[in-house]
Amino acid sequence: MLSNARFEARIPTQDLARARRWYSEKLGLEPAEEREGGLRYEGASGVFCLFASAGASDGSFTQMGFYVDDVDAAVAQLRARGVVFEEYEGAVNGIMDIRGNYPSKGSGERAAWFRDSEGNMLGLAEVTP
Repeated sequence: MLSNARFEARIPTQDLARARRWYSEKLGLEPAEEREGGLRYEGASGVFCLFASAGASDGSFTQMGFYVDDVDAAVAQLRARGVVFEEYEGAVNGIMDIRGNYPSKGSGERAAWFRDSEGNMLGLAEVTP
C-alpha cells in the first residue's frame, strides 16, 4: 500500500526560531518552504521538516542522517561552524568505522553524530565500498 509513497522525516523543536537559526548557521541549510509552526527542507534526494512541538525526542538515537561523499571534510566544515560531535569509544576524531551495511550501500560506513539546538541526534555517514 505504501510502497509508492514519498518518505519525509519530521524533527520536533521546542523553539522553531532557534532551530531555524541553528540549521542555517551550523549546517548552512535554508527552508524551501515554511508555514505556521513548520519549516520544510529539501536536499539532493530527501526532505525533512522541523515543526514546533510540545513533545521532544530524548536524543538517545539517530533521528535523521545525512549521507556525504567525504565524512572527514564534512566533520571539519561543521566543526568550523561550531557543531559539537559526540565522542564514542573507538572513534577517531569523532568518526566511527562501522562494519556491515545494506548490500546497495557498500560494505560499511564511516559515521559521526551530533545534536541540533533542540537535542535531536543527527548523523553524517560516508559509505565505504
